[in-house]
Amino acid sequence: MAQGLKVAVVGATGMVGAEMLRVLEQRAFPVAELVPVASARSAGKTVTFNGAEHTVVEIAPEVFEGVDLALFSAGGGTSREWAPIAASKGALVVDNSSAFRSDPEVPLIVPEVNPEAAADRPKGIIANPNCSTIQMVVALKPLHDEARLKRVVVATYQAISGSGATAVAAFEAQEQAIARGGEVDKDKLSGQLSRNLLMHWKPDPETGYQEEELKMVSETRKIFGDPAIAVSPTAVRVPVVTAHSEAITVETHAPITAERARELLSQAEGIEVVDDLSQGIYPQPIDAAGQDPVYVGRIREDVGNPGGIQMWVVSDNLRKGAALNAVQIAETVLLK
Repeated sequence: MAQGLKVAVVGATGMVGAEMLRVLEQRAFPVAELVPVASARSAGKTVTFNGAEHTVVEIAPEVFEGVDLALFSAGGGTSREWAPIAASKGALVVDNSSAFRSDPEVPLIVPEVNPEAAADRPKGIIANPNCSTIQMVVALKPLHDEARLKRVVVATYQAISGSGATAVAAFEAQEQAIARGGEVDKDKLSGQLSRNLLMHWKPDPETGYQEEELKMVSETRKIFGDPAIAVSPTAVRVPVVTAHSEAITVETHAPITAERARELLSQAEGIEVVDDLSQGIYPQPIDAAGQDPVYVGRIREDVGNPGGIQMWVVSDNLRKGAALNAVQIAETVLLK
């Protein structure tokens, strides 16, 4: 399976789909034939891959004939309808939506954390976790292996690109309106994000949490295979285009010192430690944008809970939070 794969990218004209094409190209994934797929309104457009133009085709059962790998990033509704069809034709499906993340028959994979779970995929589908969950669990993995997670308190500072190209354009229009002294259109973003913070994900009326926050609870437990891990999340949208940031407080079943945590994180796959606050050095979204690692800094012992750890985690939500993780899943299953 390692040579000459036929690869379909569903949602190829979207932000994450375009990033998937870049990642496949940059990582020299063995694509013998590319099938860029989108809705009827995008069919006929072209995308560039490995220096050649490829025409986008409308999604239909026949486009998955002979496909070895189908990367989906076109929304939950599209995935629920078409991912099983692609899988039924023999494709490995890696889905970036939330459609299958809670399905017990669909593994939820971050290759640096639980690659072994990808082997059991009775539906032929593997789910990509939420972007905020991915970077968090990569940073938590070495601490979990050392002393087992007990509780995680996390506040996210999420970039607007997580809502797609339309949201980015709306945010930029708000920025321009303010610069001109004009009226800000608040409708498209459910509020003013420029020079402001928002919490505008779908609320859960029973708990008072947002769906985005509850995803981090269930997905973290599923990825680590431990339903007892307590996760207390708060999700915030910030006026940043690309790269999510997270303030994470960790309590483990055995105490960990900051020195030991820093050592573990420095040795972990997929992590780059950027940590010298005295010199003004810590992870920043402007530096993480366009990069692959999960950056970890401000690693310190929790003054409010001795034996616990606090850290600051930043990563590109379009790459490791979506496209890169999906391609890494494919590499784990098809190329190793």
